[in-house]
Amino acid sequence: MAFIHEDFLLQTETARRLYHGYAAHEPILDYHSHLPAKDIFEDRNFRNLFEIWLEGDHYKWRAMRSNGVAEKYCTGSASPYDKFAAWAKTVPFTLRNPLYHWTHLELKRYFDIDELLNESSCQYIWDKAGSLLAGKDFSARAIVKKFNVQALCTTDDPCDDLAYHRSIAASEHSFRVYPAFRPDRALLVNDPEVWNAWLGRLAQASNTDIATFRDFQDAIKRRHDYFHELGGRLSDHGLNHCHASFCSEGIAAAIFDRARAGHAASPEEHEQFASFMMLYFGILDTQKGWTKQLHLGALRNANSGRLRKLGPDTGFDSIGDWPQASEFSAYLDRLEQENALPKMIVYNVNPADNYAFATAIGNFQDESIPGKIQLGSGWWFLDQKEAIEWQLNALSNGGLLSRFIGMLTDSRSFMSFPRHEYFRRVLCNLLGRDVENGELPNDEKLIGGMVRNICFHNAKNYLGLELGHSPSTREAQLVQK
Repeated sequence: MAFIHEDFLLQTETARRLYHGYAAHEPILDYHSHLPAKDIFEDRNFRNLFEIWLEGDHYKWRAMRSNGVAEKYCTGSASPYDKFAAWAKTVPFTLRNPLYHWTHLELKRYFDIDELLNESSCQYIWDKAGSLLAGKDFSARAIVKKFNVQALCTTDDPCDDLAYHRSIAASEHSFRVYPAFRPDRALLVNDPEVWNAWLGRLAQASNTDIATFRDFQDAIKRRHDYFHELGGRLSDHGLNHCHASFCSEGIAAAIFDRARAGHAASPEEHEQFASFMMLYFGILDTQKGWTKQLHLGALRNANSGRLRKLGPDTGFDSIGDWPQASEFSAYLDRLEQENALPKMIVYNVNPADNYAFATAIGNFQDESIPGKIQLGSGWWFLDQKEAIEWQLNALSNGGLLSRFIGMLTDSRSFMSFPRHEYFRRVLCNLLGRDVENGELPNDEKLIGGMVRNICFHNAKNYLGLELGHSPSTREAQLVQK
């Protein structure tokens, strides 16, 4: 039997029925990714497995470095094939790392390749995948359609012009691509050189002269409005922890003025300024009915030498251990006091915080929408079988799993859509085991309905995005008319 087979990860008969009957054929709503809108608009064709699979994939680079592979085969000057060959030699050493599962699931789903990737199969897999990639069925848009993605959201700086998003909206109707507003650089008053350069871009993008703190807020709002006009309905923030050192507008303005003049904010001032701005961002999201995403707890750029040499997002990040519960709760509490608590998804990267977040979100649910505050899916280092189960268990025990809005790719690769399948198999295996252990009722309609909702329908109802229409959906609408 091939390693990736139809019942991969499904250990019970009930799990198999749940997956094949209720999860496998649900569409995908990929509400957080880092896919380049440019590639989608231009319908990029990938010349080889390096371009579609290894280009920018710091997960694989970390594994290769751990296997003693030289940097030239990760981010350096080696040829595309030599980089792929270095990865192929590494794969056998990734046993029990999620990369082993993902690698072979992706090879199977994209290229129908059952061979295990290793040094001896390297050339065959490179050649077979390359011949398929040359065809029209493997362009960026064709891949999105192949996996029945009805909508996906990218991650975008407020200064981005979103020209590719606008062009995709005008030319593509079988799926939708929406921007998500990520204003992390707006908080960097502790690094005035970087911050002031970014403010220059913001002033140009918003057509605003940013001389005062009010000008700054107005420029942010103009860009938020622009994202909304293009269909954006989500914001996103990558933070060590929530900022909860609240201050007056006058204090925030004074910190702004000093940073504008080139003086770095102290740690205390940075916390105050960031706290004020995070409240402001919450107000903007609430006014427009957006969903705010918080990515909390990552220790980024831990290797300063590699950061200087290679830049960020190259595989030198890890799990941080900041205190989270009190600041997170204080932030949500202040937003609620201001009548500005939006729908929110919180992703944590430290599994020690699972139950703290799972219970904290229960303090701020209300009647406006079921599951208003969401415990996000396993993120980054927790995007694997064991940690997905940890997240599902924490949410089940601390809240309502039935209201969970499910999985996302959080990826820069067009090879990552099987992450949804992986999650769905883990989910169905967990529930199937509970049913067969007598811990859940043997009611397929009840459990299967929950599975369908978690895979797609909860996210659809929660996010309020206009979705694309697959041919089958469009044909059904015509029949109904």
